[in-house]
Amino acid sequence: MSEINDLPPIDSLLKLTDKIAIVTGGTAGIGYAISHRLAQTGAMVIIIDIDDVQGKQASESMNREGLQTLYIHCDITDEKSVNQTVDRVVREKGCIDILVNNAGIFPRKLATETTGDEFDRVQAVNLKGAFMCSREAAKHMIARRAGGCIINIVSIDALHPSYTGMAAYDSSKAGLLMLTKSLAREFGPHDIRVNAVAPGGIMTAGLTKTVQAQSIQEGKNQLKAFMARMALGRMGEPDEVARAVLFLASPMASYITGSTVIVDGGYLIS
Repeated sequence: MSEINDLPPIDSLLKLTDKIAIVTGGTAGIGYAISHRLAQTGAMVIIIDIDDVQGKQASESMNREGLQTLYIHCDITDEKSVNQTVDRVVREKGCIDILVNNAGIFPRKLATETTGDEFDRVQAVNLKGAFMCSREAAKHMIARRAGGCIINIVSIDALHPSYTGMAAYDSSKAGLLMLTKSLAREFGPHDIRVNAVAPGGIMTAGLTKTVQAQSIQEGKNQLKAFMARMALGRMGEPDEVARAVLFLASPMASYITGSTVIVDGGYLIS
């Protein structure tokens, strides 16, 4: 009975009050939803992106709700930019408790038509950028000796290809999934948890744009076929991914590391 009484109150397990969180690509879609949920639970959220207009709009929108956010321009493919941004956050906010590597690009192009530079660009944003952000954030977390949390947004394509023409994207996300496990093993002794969230079938502006790039009928057919494989029979919303991230970032997931939470409406089990 005494052990039960010693457990933390249930209403404290999803609170991130006074935590400092960085969300890459946090200006729209899944990234915005993640930023919003983390800020709702009390975290100070630093949104980093290269789209200054959208970034400032996203931060100002949340600030008007009474949430704590700040936008900082950062090109995660540029090592100097990453180093300076992380150092600035630590200098101005005192620490980094949570890092969400969400930024990513997903151009669709057949492998036989993809140039080396195009392939490298996808890896630079989706994989190398996440590595550099994780490396720099972890340095400060380790030096502070207070632990931390890193969450990588991968994709169900890291586990099973969904479409043709996504070889560069799929390989980058598979690499990010293994990076998650490797960093979890390396950073674990410092009480830094590293996990992944693998979304699939989330209706974002990016997905809509990809579908619209095809002929109307082809786009409809592919979307219909994709949805037919979902056990829940519908597309997901960005906030449904954000809730999984919130869980992993919170004390609810204090003993979870090196794991992947799949948010795909049951696509992979079909």
